Amino acid sequence: MAEVATDWREDDLEEAEDLRPPESDGTFQQVTNLLNIMDNESAKSDKAGEGLDMRKTLASVIITDKATSEPSTVMNALICSLRMSEISTQRKVNIYNILQEIIQQDGELEEQCVQRLVTIASKEMRTLSEVEDNVKAEAASNTLVALSRKHFSLVMYELQHHLKPLSLSDEFVIVTLAKLANGNVFEFMPYMGITLATIFTMLRLAEEAKMRQVICGAVETFCETVKFYLRHLEDSTYPVMSEEQFAVKLFPMYRYFVTVWLRHPSPEVKVGVIKSLKPMLSLLLPNDDLREQVYDYIPLLLAEYQSSLEPFFITQVIRQILEASVTTNTPIPQMQLHPVFMELHAQVCSKGPALYQYSNQNLAETVQCFIALARSYPRELMKFLFSQMETGKEATRVAILSLIKDLVSADEPRMNNRTIGLAIRVVKSSLSDTRSKVRVAVLRIIGQLAQSGYQDKIKGWGLKYVSVQLTLSTYRLENHREKFYPNDLEEKMVHKVTMDTVRIITFSVSGMTHEFWMRLLSYIMETDCRETLTPICVSLTNLAMCQLHDSDQEAGVAGKRKHGSGCPAPAPLLSWHSQVLMSSPYKGEGRGIAMLNLLRTLSHSIVPTLANMWQQEIPLLVQYLEEHTEFTWNQKTWEKKLIQFLRNSLKRTKGTHWSLQLSKELNNLLKSFDSPSLEKGFLYQALGFTLAMGLEADKVELLLLELLYKTDYGNDFDREGVIQCFGLCAHGQVKTVLKVLQDFEERIQESEQSWQISAWQKDQPWRRETIKSTLMAMYSRVSSYCHPQMLLAYVDNPITTKVVHHYSSSCQDIGLKMAFMKSVMQLTTAIRNVKDLEGLSFAPKSTLTGLIVAIIKAELTTHLASPVRAMAMDALSQLSKLKPFYSMEESSELMEISIHSVISLQPPGEDNESIKTLYTNTLRSLEGLMEGLLQRQLDPKGLQEMVHLLEKWILSEKEWEREKAMKLHLRLMEIYMQSIGVCIPLKLGQFGTLVGLIAPCTCDAHRRTRMTSTNVLSSLLDLHASQTCSLWGTAKENELQKCKEDLLSTDEEKIFCASSRIAKVVCMEFNCDEVVSLIQKLCENIGAMELQHDKAAVTWIGTFLQMRVKELDDKVADILGAILVHLPAVDHLEVRHLLIEGILLLAHYHQETVLTSLLRQPLPMQSHLKEVWLAVAENMPFARSMLRGLMGRLQTQFTPRVQVTSKADVWRLAAVDPLMTLCAVFFLIENVDKDDKLLDLFPDLVYTFLMQLSCSHRPEATSSVLKTWRLVHMGTLPEELTLQRCSENQVTIQCMQLLFERLSSEGLACTLEEQSVWGQLESGATFLDGVSLLARLCVQSEVGCRQRLLELVLRGLGSEALSCRISCAAACVEFMSLPVLHQEKLLRPAVLMLERGTGQQEDEALQVLSLRALGNMAIGAPRKVKQYRKLLLERCLDSLRVATGSRVIVEGMEALTKVLAQLREGDVGSSSFKAISGQCRLFFDNESELLREKAFVLFGKLAKVVGIARKHFFKEEVKKAWVPLLLHCQDPCSSTAQACEATMLQCVHFWGWKSLESPLGYSDSGTDDDKMTIFQTNMCSILTQKKPAVLYGFLLETMSYIKNHLSRIRIVACNLAGIIMKQLPAHYVKKLDLPALRNSLQELQLDSDLGVRRAALETLKVLDSCSRSWLPALP
Repeated sequence: MAEVATDWREDDLEEAEDLRPPESDGTFQQVTNLLNIMDNESAKSDKAGEGLDMRKTLASVIITDKATSEPSTVMNALICSLRMSEISTQRKVNIYNILQEIIQQDGELEEQCVQRLVTIASKEMRTLSEVEDNVKAEAASNTLVALSRKHFSLVMYELQHHLKPLSLSDEFVIVTLAKLANGNVFEFMPYMGITLATIFTMLRLAEEAKMRQVICGAVETFCETVKFYLRHLEDSTYPVMSEEQFAVKLFPMYRYFVTVWLRHPSPEVKVGVIKSLKPMLSLLLPNDDLREQVYDYIPLLLAEYQSSLEPFFITQVIRQILEASVTTNTPIPQMQLHPVFMELHAQVCSKGPALYQYSNQNLAETVQCFIALARSYPRELMKFLFSQMETGKEATRVAILSLIKDLVSADEPRMNNRTIGLAIRVVKSSLSDTRSKVRVAVLRIIGQLAQSGYQDKIKGWGLKYVSVQLTLSTYRLENHREKFYPNDLEEKMVHKVTMDTVRIITFSVSGMTHEFWMRLLSYIMETDCRETLTPICVSLTNLAMCQLHDSDQEAGVAGKRKHGSGCPAPAPLLSWHSQVLMSSPYKGEGRGIAMLNLLRTLSHSIVPTLANMWQQEIPLLVQYLEEHTEFTWNQKTWEKKLIQFLRNSLKRTKGTHWSLQLSKELNNLLKSFDSPSLEKGFLYQALGFTLAMGLEADKVELLLLELLYKTDYGNDFDREGVIQCFGLCAHGQVKTVLKVLQDFEERIQESEQSWQISAWQKDQPWRRETIKSTLMAMYSRVSSYCHPQMLLAYVDNPITTKVVHHYSSSCQDIGLKMAFMKSVMQLTTAIRNVKDLEGLSFAPKSTLTGLIVAIIKAELTTHLASPVRAMAMDALSQLSKLKPFYSMEESSELMEISIHSVISLQPPGEDNESIKTLYTNTLRSLEGLMEGLLQRQLDPKGLQEMVHLLEKWILSEKEWEREKAMKLHLRLMEIYMQSIGVCIPLKLGQFGTLVGLIAPCTCDAHRRTRMTSTNVLSSLLDLHASQTCSLWGTAKENELQKCKEDLLSTDEEKIFCASSRIAKVVCMEFNCDEVVSLIQKLCENIGAMELQHDKAAVTWIGTFLQMRVKELDDKVADILGAILVHLPAVDHLEVRHLLIEGILLLAHYHQETVLTSLLRQPLPMQSHLKEVWLAVAENMPFARSMLRGLMGRLQTQFTPRVQVTSKADVWRLAAVDPLMTLCAVFFLIENVDKDDKLLDLFPDLVYTFLMQLSCSHRPEATSSVLKTWRLVHMGTLPEELTLQRCSENQVTIQCMQLLFERLSSEGLACTLEEQSVWGQLESGATFLDGVSLLARLCVQSEVGCRQRLLELVLRGLGSEALSCRISCAAACVEFMSLPVLHQEKLLRPAVLMLERGTGQQEDEALQVLSLRALGNMAIGAPRKVKQYRKLLLERCLDSLRVATGSRVIVEGMEALTKVLAQLREGDVGSSSFKAISGQCRLFFDNESELLREKAFVLFGKLAKVVGIARKHFFKEEVKKAWVPLLLHCQDPCSSTAQACEATMLQCVHFWGWKSLESPLGYSDSGTDDDKMTIFQTNMCSILTQKKPAVLYGFLLETMSYIKNHLSRIRIVACNLAGIIMKQLPAHYVKKLDLPALRNSLQELQLDSDLGVRRAALETLKVLDSCSRSWLPALP
C-alpha cells in the first residue's frame, strides 16, 4: 500500500508539473512578480546588513490578502513556483512563509492542493545537501505543522510513511513529528506508541552527534506531551495508554540513553541526553517497579561529574531522584549513599565554580539534595559530615557549616529534633577553631537556630560562644593599631556577625544571665569602638524589656517598675556620655535611636527624678530621627533638640549640686574626644549653655578664665569651640563675659612684646594675630547671642570699638582680615535681629565700609588665594541692610569695585579643589552683595543700572569673564523676579535691549556660559510674560528646554541651530518696539566679542526678521538704520553677508521703505551699500523686484501723483535723489547674472530711462546730494567713483548702454553706435530724434518684448509730465509707421491717445509729433486708415484751422496727405473734401515755403482721390485754385514749384483739355519758364474759345497777385496777366477797369526788384497794344 501511495504521489507530482499555470495566468504572474520583489529586497537587506525591508513585507501581505479571496488559486501559484527549476533557497523560504500565513487563515483548502503541498514540503524537508537547506527544511517543516492543524491525517500519514523501523529516518522527519506532538496532543497520542517504538529501533543506528541531539530533543518533547496528556486525560475523547504503559515504553530508551549515549564524547550530546532524562524521570519515578531500576543507574549519573559536562544539569537529575525517594518513602540503596555524599560534598566544597555558567544554581540544587538526604538518612549524613569536619580544612569546615545552616533553615516539613541534635554535635566540633570564617559560620548557625525556633538548643554553649566572640572581636578591634592584625577586615566581619547574632538572640531568647547583661552594659562606657554601640544598645534594651517583663509577671508591674528591679543599675554618667555620643545619631548604624531607647528603658535606674520627663521627651527625639536619615537630617536642629533636652533636665535639677557636677563632667569629657569631632563640638555648646544658666557669676567667671588660659589657640577647632562657648554663655551672662574678656586683654598686655603666656602654656606659645582674631570673634559672637536690649547698649562700645581696634592695630594678615569680616557680619546680623530698629542708626558703618573697601582693592585681580574677597563682599552686603543706607552712587561704586575684583579672576584648574571652592564662594558673595544693594533700587532703572555695570564684562573677549558676568546677570534676574519685578513693568524697549545683550552668548564657546545665558533668557521671558500676560505656554517651555539640552553639545552647527530655535521660540513674545530695541542692541554689540557671538547675533536678527517681518511696517526704517549704521564696521564676510540677508528680507516684505532708506544714503555710494546692492543682484527674482521698485521711484517724476492710501505709499512717494536711484539701477544691471538678458524688464527700463532723460533735458538738473558731497569734501571725487561724477543724463545713458549690451545683439549694438543714438539722446537738441530712432530699433530688433514697450509708450502719452508725453509721441511716430501697433492690437488706444495730443495746444512739439504719428498710420497700418478716417481727417483739419504754428500746420497737411493716399472718394465726406480743399487754397500763398509746398502736395493728393461722384465739385475747386497753381509753378522755392507743377498737372484733366495733359505743353525743349509760358498760352487759347468768362475771372485773380510778397510771384503774375490779355475776347475787355490795371502795373515800376519792373513794363505794353486793338472792335 505504501509503495502504491508513493507511486501515486510521484505520478501526481508529475501531473502537477504538467498542469502548472501558464506564464500568461494573471494570478501566477502577479505572485511571481511579488516574489521577485521579495527576492530583490532580501538581497539588498543582506548586503546592507539590515533586516527585511518594508517592501518585502508589503509584498508578502499582498499575496496573503489575495489568498483570502482566492486561496486555492494563490496556493496553486505558490506550489508551482516551488517546483520551478533554479529557484533560490531564499525564494523557497519566502514561499513557505507565505503558505504558512495562508494556511492559518479561515476557510477550506482544496484537498488536491493540500496533498500536493504535503508531498512537495515533505520532499523539500528531506533533501539536505548544503547548509542553506536547513533553513529551507525548517520552513518546509513549519509548513507541514501549520497544515496539520486542519489536515492532521494527511500530514501524519506522510511523516509515518518516512518513519520506518530499523531505518534511520531523516532529521527533519523526527523534528516535525515532535512539533506535531507538541501542537496536536490529543490527535498525536494514537501514534505515540508506534512513534516511540520506531524511534527506539533507530537508537543503535544514530551515530552522528547531530542526529542524537535531534532524537533527544524529540524524546523530551514526546515526554512533555505525554505529561500534558496525562494531566488532561479527562479531556481526551478516546484514551490511548495509561501512565504505566507509557513508562514501560520509555524505560528502555532511558536505559539506553544513560548506558550508551551518555558516554558520548560530545558535550552537546551529553546535554541533550541529560535534558531529556528529566521529563522521562517524571514518568518513570512514580512507577514502583521502575523506580528501583532507576536507582541502579545513579552511579552512572554520578560519574558524569568527572566529565566536562555542566554539573548543574547532573545535579538537577540527582535532586529529582532524591526528592522522589523522599516523597515515595523509598530511600535509595544504602550502598549508594557514600558515593552520593562524596560527589555532592565535592560540589559544595568545589573552589572552581566560576568555570561553569550555572555554578550558583548548581550549589542551590546541591543543598536541596542534602536536605532530601537529611530527611532520609540523617544519621548517616551527619556521620559523614562529622568525618569531613575532622579533616580540619577551613574551606571544608566553612562549607559544611553553611550546609548545616541551610539544613536548619529548611522549609516545611522541618527537620526533626534528632536531626538538629546531630547537626549541633557537628557544629560543636568546630567551636575551638579560631579562624575567622569558621567563627562567622558558627555564629550564623547559632543565629539561625534562634530564628528557626530552636532557642532551647543554644542556651548554654551558644550564648557563651557569642559572649566570648563579642569580647574577643571587640578587644582585637580596639587594639588593632598597637598589635596590627593583618586580618582586620575579617575581624570586623566577625564582630558584625556577632552583633547581628546578639540582636537575634535578644529578640528570640528570654532569661539572659546576669553576667551576659553586665558584659554588654560595660561596652557602652568602656569601648572605643563606637561602631558597635548600636547593636549593643538594642540588645540591652531588649534584654531590659524582657527582664522587666519577667519581673512584672513575678511581683506585679507597678512596684517593680518603680524601682527598676530585674536590671542591674547602670552608672549615672551613662546618660551624659550617651547624650554626647548621640550628637552623631546616625553613626554606627544609627546609634542615636538605640541609645535613646536604652535611656528611656533605664530612666528609673539612672536618675529617678528625671524619669517622667524623659518618658515624655525621648519619644519625640526618637520620632525626629526616625523621620530622617543620615542624608536628610539637620545637625544643628538635632543639636538644638539635645541642648533643649539638657536644659530641661537642668531645670528639673535646679537647686542641687548636679549642675556643678555636670559642668565638671563635661569639662573632663573634653579630653576624651579628639579635635575636631562632632562630639567635642557638642560638648562646647553644652558647656556654654550650662554656664549661661549658672546663678553664681563669680564661679562662671572663673570657669571662663580657665577656658581662656587652657585653650589651645593654635587648634582652630578648639578655638572655635571656646568662641562658641563664650557666645552661648553671653546669652545669660553678657556682663560677665565682657568683663572676663576685658580682664583677659589687660592681663595679656603685660607681655605685649612677645604675646605669649608662658606661665600658663609654655609648650604652645600664642601668636599675637591669633589672639586678636580670637578676641574679635568673641566680641562679635557675644553680640550674636546676647539679649537684644543688652546689645543696643554695648554694640557701639565696647563691641564694635574693640573689633575695629584689634583689626587696625594688627598686621592685617589674611587671618585677621577674615576674622574682621566675620566679626562685622556677625555684628550686622545681630543688629538686624533686634526688633524696633526704626530709629537706630549704626554710627560705625562708614568706618567699617571704608576698611572693607580698602581690603577689596588690596586684593590682587590676577589670582585668588584666600576667601578674604568673598567675606568682604558678604560684609558689605550685610552692612547695606543697616541704616544709614547707601546712596545710588555709593551702591554703584561698591558694585563696580566688587565686580572688577571678582570677574577679572581667572578660573581655577580642575585639579585644584580648594581654589575652586574659594572661587565658587567668591562668586556667591558677589551675587549676595548685588542682591543686597539692589534691594533699595528694585525698579527697572535699578535693574538697567546693574545690567549696565555687567555689560562691559558680558561683552569681554575673555571667556571666563563672560561666564561670571552671565552668572551674575542670572542671579540679578532671579533677585528682581523674586521681589517686585512683576509689579513694575519694564520700560518700552528695555526688554528687547536686555535680550539683545544676552542672545549672542547662547552660542558662546564655553558651555556653561551658553547654559547660563539661556537661563537668563528664560528669566527675562518669565518676567515679560508675567508683566504682559502673554501666552507663554508649556509647549514653548518644553521647546526651550530641548534647545537648552542641545546647547550642551560640542557640535558648533548644533549649537547655532539650537540658538536659532530659541530665537524662534521667543520671537512671538516681542512687540514691534521690543524687536527694534533687540536688533539695535544686537547690531551695536557686533564685533565686541568673538566671531561665534557675531554669528549668533546676526542669526537672531535673521530669525526675528523672518518671523516678524510682516508686522514691522512702522519699524523697518529704524531697524534698517541700525543695520546700516553698524554694517561698515563689520569685518567678517559671513557676518556681513547675514546682515545683508536681513536687509534683503526686509526689502522683500517692505520694499518701498527699504528702497527709500537705501536711496537716501549719501553719495558717493559706500562699499557696504555696494555689497547690499550686489547681494540684491545675486538673487535674480529679487533683483527684478528691486529694479521695478527703482523704476517706480524714477517714474514718480513723470507719473500722476497717486493718493496715499497706505504707509507703503508714503515711503514710495518719499523724495529720493534721482542720481542715487540711477546709480543703484546701474549697479544692479551691471552685476546681475550675465546670462539673463532682463527681457521681462527691458521695455520698462528703456521706457523709464527715456522718460528720465526727457525730464532731465531742462535747465541744469544735477543731483542735490552730489552737490552737497562736493561742498563737504572740497575736492574732486575719487577716481573709482565714475558714476557719482557723472550727471544724471550720463548715468542714464550708461544704464541704457549696459542694458542693451546684455541683449548680446551685435547688430543692434553696431546700429546704435553707427547712428549715434546715445549722442542724440544725451543732447537736448537731438533728443527726440534719438528717441524715435531708438524706438524704431527696439521694435525692429528681435528682443521679444515690443508689446510691453508699446504699452508703456502709450501709457506715457497720458502722463501729466509734458516732456514724457512729447517723448512718447516721438516714439509713436516710429511705432505708427510700422505694423507693430496693429499686430499687437494696440492701434486703437494709440490713435486715441495721439488724438488727445493733437489737441494740446500748449506745446507745439507734442502736436507736431502727434500729427506725424497719426499720419504714419497710413504707412504702418494702411488698411486701418479707412476705419479711423473720420478721426484722422478731423484731427488733421483741426490742426489746419486752429494751429498757431506753422510746424503744426505742416504736420497736419503731411498727415492728411498720407491719409488721403489710403482713401477713396467715398471714404472722404463732402465736408471733408470742401474743408481740405479750402484749407489748402488758404496756404497756397503763405509766406512759408514749406507750407506752400505741403498745401500743393495735399491738394494734388486730394485730386487723386476725386472720382466721378465729386468730379464736378472738385472741378470748381480746381477752378478756384487754378491761378495760384499757375503762378506757383514758378515759385521761388524749387520744391514748392515742383509740387505745384505736379498738382497742376494732376488737376488739368478736370478741365477736359487733353491737349494740355502732357507736362507743360507740347515741346520738351526750352527752359521751364518757356514751357510754362507755352502752357499758359495754350490754356488761355482754349479758354478763350470755350470759356472766355473763366479766362476773364483768371485775369482779375491774377492781377491780385501783382502785389504778392514774393517778387517771383509778382513777375509771374505780370507775365500771366499779359498772356491772358492777349487771348481775352474783346467784349470782356470792356468789363475791365483799364485805368486801374494800368495804375497797378505802373506802381510795379517802382518795385525794388528789377525783374518785377521789367515784367510789369512788358505787361503794360501788352495792355496798351490790346487796348488799341480792342477799342475799334468795341461797339
